[in-house]
Amino acid sequence: MAKHAAARKEMPSAKLSEARAIAGGKTLPALDRLIHERMRLGIVSSLAANRSLSFNELKKLLKTTDGNLSVHARKLEEANYVVCTKSFEGRMPKTEYRLTDAGRRALEKYLNHMEALIQAMREL
Repeated sequence: MAKHAAARKEMPSAKLSEARAIAGGKTLPALDRLIHERMRLGIVSSLAANRSLSFNELKKLLKTTDGNLSVHARKLEEANYVVCTKSFEGRMPKTEYRLTDAGRRALEKYLNHMEALIQAMREL
């Protein structure tokens, strides 16, 4: 069983090497792991499509928990991909998220990279 597990771990690496090869001998840089994670990609994509979203709007849209959203949003905030502003509406706290220019550029770069990977795989 250990041999099978080792073989499975090696296979994605080999396929990834093939996927990185593009016509003309160019290779793709590594994916932006910060955005590539599913929840963070959802946050960044949602914010790219909206001027800003509240914490509760993002939570509902992404169907996630408070803790999960908080952790991933904080990672994006630390990378300067999103800005978080906290305020009050009456006595209720309100947290708003907005995509920064750096976050928008990172998403665009990520999408271009994914398109190139898809194209490379189709050419194999």
